[in-house]
Amino acid sequence: MQIDLFYFDGCPSWQEALENLKAALEAEGMQAEIRLVNVKDNDEAARLKFLGSPSFRVNGVDWWPEVRVRYNLSCRVYQTLQGMRGAPTVEMFRQQLRAMSA
Repeated sequence: MQIDLFYFDGCPSWQEALENLKAALEAEGMQAEIRLVNVKDNDEAARLKFLGSPSFRVNGVDWWPEVRVRYNLSCRVYQTLQGMRGAPTVEMFRQQLRAMSA
């Protein structure tokens, strides 16, 4: 399995998100190739339909899809049990991984 992590330089949350993803993979006993995709500018963001940093896609499908009209370099937030956060929690990743193997 390949998981693409889309981010931009300056995003304060993408590295925490990467660590949470790795922890979830380990907890689920799964392996994946994690490909880091550094989005450079707003033109590339529009071309990639970038939903903000960090974003995660498997087989081209965003794990937490959103409807957007505009795409640009921006931070993304996630609704967690602890409130809005800049990265999905380990448990959120685990749920996505379990859904894929079901």
